[in-house]
Amino acid sequence: MELRLYDTLSREKRTFVPLDANNVRMYVCGPTVYDFAHIGNARPVIVFDVLFRLLRHLYGEAHVKYVRNITDVDDKINDRAARDFPGLPLNEAIRKVTEQTGKQFHADVDALGCLRPTVEPRATEHIGEMREIIERLVAGGFAYVAEDHVLFSPQAMNAANSVLPRYGALSNRSLDEMIAGARVDVAPYKKDSTDFVLWKPSKPGEPSWPSPAGIKAEGRPGWHIECSAMAWKHLGEHFDIHGGGIDLVFPHHENEVAQTCCAFHRERMANTWMHNGFLQVEGEKMSKSLGNFITIHELLADWPGEVLRLNMLKTQYRSPIDWTVKSLEESAKTLDDWYRVAADVAATEPAASVIEPLLDDLNTPQVIAALHGLRGDAAALSGSLRLLGFLTESAAQWEGRKQQVSGVDATEVERLIAERTAARSRKDFRESDRIRDLLAAMGVAIKDSKEGTTWEIAR
Repeated sequence: MELRLYDTLSREKRTFVPLDANNVRMYVCGPTVYDFAHIGNARPVIVFDVLFRLLRHLYGEAHVKYVRNITDVDDKINDRAARDFPGLPLNEAIRKVTEQTGKQFHADVDALGCLRPTVEPRATEHIGEMREIIERLVAGGFAYVAEDHVLFSPQAMNAANSVLPRYGALSNRSLDEMIAGARVDVAPYKKDSTDFVLWKPSKPGEPSWPSPAGIKAEGRPGWHIECSAMAWKHLGEHFDIHGGGIDLVFPHHENEVAQTCCAFHRERMANTWMHNGFLQVEGEKMSKSLGNFITIHELLADWPGEVLRLNMLKTQYRSPIDWTVKSLEESAKTLDDWYRVAADVAATEPAASVIEPLLDDLNTPQVIAALHGLRGDAAALSGSLRLLGFLTESAAQWEGRKQQVSGVDATEVERLIAERTAARSRKDFRESDRIRDLLAAMGVAIKDSKEGTTWEIAR
């Protein structure tokens, strides 16, 4: 069996052949740390965590390097810092915001069962690499200086007679289409409307660093150059996989390709480009104006992280996903069953019936169908679920976590059930029904059998 992945650039599923099987390299665009991450942000984190796990399974943990960046210089961060810490100098306030929101992000994605990346670089730690790439682009005629800005010229890239790719190839657009469909900043110093910023002057009080290309005023990087610099630093000029959300294809990833390929005279930046689809909530686009903007943190107050993880994986990563409460309830019941069957048994190797659909461009819906088929082989089910980031606890811990998340007092539930059992024994069915209704109001479902009464959190 061979791994096949859909490549956004070639628009086809291709057999994955690493540049070096002893050093498989993947870069995924990470968060801009200015607030709690929303559930849409969780999708690439979970999708590429599954791919990371699969690559480690195929090539060995020591032979896979996963880089996911943190963007810690951005206008939204500046605005949040000024709002939350008005009495502090802006740079100090920014540091407080990024430290706080970075911790929030890690806590949330840890709860989703995601492994930490091999390297998690911060943009502000790679200003030197950004300046070097910009210097290379200016020297090569692909970028120019204007009014203390450095701008990249897609026209110059496409005019170059070399191995360089065509600007627009990744997003499959012509320059005219990009001008018509993009929000292009209008500025008198631009030579062409498609030119984009590599470096810009800092406003008073904003973070600033010595500028490249002979600019005397201090400044700060544009967004796109940050990922080019961090990927180059940690993975090299050319690596295996670059991932992110479908919304990043243009302009962010298109511009990354342009910067990196022109700076290093490469035909490709990454051999495979992977993008996950959009997420909507209850059939509508998620937005604050519609009142359906949900953060991971908010969801974790009501659901265990593994429920969110499974719910995300029920849809193949390239397809749009509709995030619904009904689907979450179904995911919770599925995990309840898997924990009962497989959490406390010794795991064997993941089943071939699970690995095979994973190798087919991470076909997780088929993976989940295969997992249901393994209920009769608890050891294989256990090994397969652990590969996918599930069964991180014992069955008892899982039940306790569900109770903790739901806010139910387990001791009080057990006391009420004992009172109900006593009432049933003395045939006081009115009292028995009263206690049953009280438990239901607490969100507890009970089930009577010959062995006694069991209970679970109602979904």
